[in-house]
Amino acid sequence: MIKLGVQLQEAAEQLEREKGIPRMVVMDSVKEAMMAAYRRYAKIVDPEDNLIVHLYEDQGEIGVFKNKKVVEAVSDPEEEISLHDAMEIDASSGIGDELEVDITPNDFGRIAAQTAKQVLTQRIREAEKKLVYNEFEERKDMVSPAIVQRLEGRNVVVSIGRVEAIMPPREQLPGEYYRPGAKIRVYISGIRDNGRVPQIIVSQAHPEMVREVFELEVPEIEDGLVELKTIAREAGYRTKVAVHSPSDEVDPQGACIGTRGSRIQAIVNELKNEKIDIIRWSDEPKTFITNALAPAKIVNVEIIREDEHARVAQVTVPDDQLSLAIGRDGQNVRLAAKLT
Repeated sequence: MIKLGVQLQEAAEQLEREKGIPRMVVMDSVKEAMMAAYRRYAKIVDPEDNLIVHLYEDQGEIGVFKNKKVVEAVSDPEEEISLHDAMEIDASSGIGDELEVDITPNDFGRIAAQTAKQVLTQRIREAEKKLVYNEFEERKDMVSPAIVQRLEGRNVVVSIGRVEAIMPPREQLPGEYYRPGAKIRVYISGIRDNGRVPQIIVSQAHPEMVREVFELEVPEIEDGLVELKTIAREAGYRTKVAVHSPSDEVDPQGACIGTRGSRIQAIVNELKNEKIDIIRWSDEPKTFITNALAPAKIVNVEIIREDEHARVAQVTVPDDQLSLAIGRDGQNVRLAAKLT
């Protein structure tokens, strides 16, 4: 047996406290490290070698053991132990019994410690990776507070609690300056397993970011009184949101706007002054298209073609409403098409 220093137990407690890695995971890693160290030390390649590692936390000891057969006269010291020696370990031993024998070398301490440290570091990294992955798998598709840490090339690195996440250029708001130290809210859009620590991908440009912000500001959505049917977004510029209420007594547009515009103003502020059009959803295509093209006034909508893949409509507007219906650079009609 090898006497462990108190440092290992302190390290295990610190890892559990600071990184959330369960103590048992750390101790299992130590046992695996000890086994790996001994196999390298003894040049053992046979996986069926009956080796066992025992860790006694209370005594602060760890050792490598091997199952050996109790015999009268030993012919194979690697696999057998004499009855005399066996009885010194366990007085109840008898011929033919299997007995765990401590085979930890006396000069094994330094080599074991060095190898164990390497394997322990690897296991801890893997455990951290799994914990991070599991945590953010549960938080995927949610909005979370974050703090801007730094810029790496065109990527923005933010921290979410103790974990860093990446916001690629396409997920950033156009024209937004991400100042280190700034507190922002981000949409957790994905997790990439890059072989080391999982890479968390966040966004401020994702359409679902709008949904999450609406859900935070409009309690009727969580209560089921208002539904966000579809969202069309050109991040940083303009978004159209189609809303509906299953209750005739609830005005879905009014609920999203709030008293004196308080709710929609909070949403606009969160989205960095992005223009928000709240559209009344309808299951009648002509009505929905008419609503979606607001603020333009529509004379007529004719559905030219409709199938499971697409809907094509011809819309008639007064001459003085044409530019309004199309919008700057075609934005209004483009968003309306995405929405419907």
